[in-house]
Amino acid sequence: MRILLAHNAYQQRGGEDGVVESEIALLRARGHEVAEYRRDNREVAGMSKPVLAANTLWSGRTLREAGCLIAEFRPDVIHAHNLFPLISPSLYWAAGRAGVPVVQTLHNFRTMCLNAMFLRDSKVCEGCLGRLPWRGIARKCYRASAAQSAVLAGMLAIHRGLGTYANKVARYIALNDFCRNKFIEGGLPAEKIVVKPNFVDWADTGEHPCHRAANGRQGLLFVGRLAAEKGVETLARAAALLPNPNLRVAGEGPEAYLLEGVAGVTRLGNLAGVAVRREMGGALALVLPSIWYENFPRTIVEAFACGLPVIASRIGALADLVGEGKTGLLCEPGNPGDWAGKMAWALEHPERMMEMGRRARLEYETYFSAEVNYGLLMDIYASVLAERKGEMSACMAG
Repeated sequence: MRILLAHNAYQQRGGEDGVVESEIALLRARGHEVAEYRRDNREVAGMSKPVLAANTLWSGRTLREAGCLIAEFRPDVIHAHNLFPLISPSLYWAAGRAGVPVVQTLHNFRTMCLNAMFLRDSKVCEGCLGRLPWRGIARKCYRASAAQSAVLAGMLAIHRGLGTYANKVARYIALNDFCRNKFIEGGLPAEKIVVKPNFVDWADTGEHPCHRAANGRQGLLFVGRLAAEKGVETLARAAALLPNPNLRVAGEGPEAYLLEGVAGVTRLGNLAGVAVRREMGGALALVLPSIWYENFPRTIVEAFACGLPVIASRIGALADLVGEGKTGLLCEPGNPGDWAGKMAWALEHPERMMEMGRRARLEYETYFSAEVNYGLLMDIYASVLAERKGEMSACMAG
């Protein structure tokens, strides 16, 4: 199969960029030809605001470049990831002109919420769900700018009006059932949304860390960007309530200062994949105190792959991904006292956490491995190609 993958990389590398790279590797390793149409948000620095705004609404460059690449590569399917802001929805129109079906993975809530997180003033906000997000302009929900928020709202309004989202995409991929339901509430056609979770392809080498004795795993681990939506303030306050939280923190971000000087907290800075796996193999539990509707943080899959249970916020999809008392523990989001209590319990019950870790590893093998994910992806591609074949046959018969 020939797949054209489109992705607009972020200025600060995140989990979504990692998902894209893993998916490309997954497909190529199994014999598929993959071409890439890439843009990078670092290009924004050299653009004037009017030019950037125009490209966000409709990118003539994408229409030309993607059109040429489609004609040259002749893909069976186009798989889109992030298109904002430089690629834009004009990619869908380029695909439509060439008669190539589009599969769009929905990594965030950008089609319904200007900041893509359903988060305002550190609280869940669904004020724009199911309607055009005009109030997000007044609230400056995108980058605290009314002007930039207006551009994004305009993009959504234009392409909803043109029927781009409803008619130009053959299949949407939501990362879990919770997110699928939110996208349906937001107006995307239910019959076009399927669920395929994130995955990691971490082959075992030697004795798997989930078989390690309880005394070989120590302390708690946080992996991620140190930003407000990740619940860093909650984590810092919870850690301060414990005599020794034994917490290691991998990542950087604007709220890193909140963890400075907190006893029992060790800052590791940004870590590469191998180093993250090493940390996960030696920890007792991963902590994920997010205060927003995380779609599907890959750190959960990475933790499960390492036999590491997860202590997560009881919010959105996290409450479904982490089984209370089975593959981890759940805490009230934004509640330092509850978090401190669960963190202390985990540190005091290593054998119980190890048991949860073994279940987490089984969960990974059953649902989140590369082979399982590859099967799901092939089923999605096959379904859109069968639909396109049926449409072409109907047109010829007509």
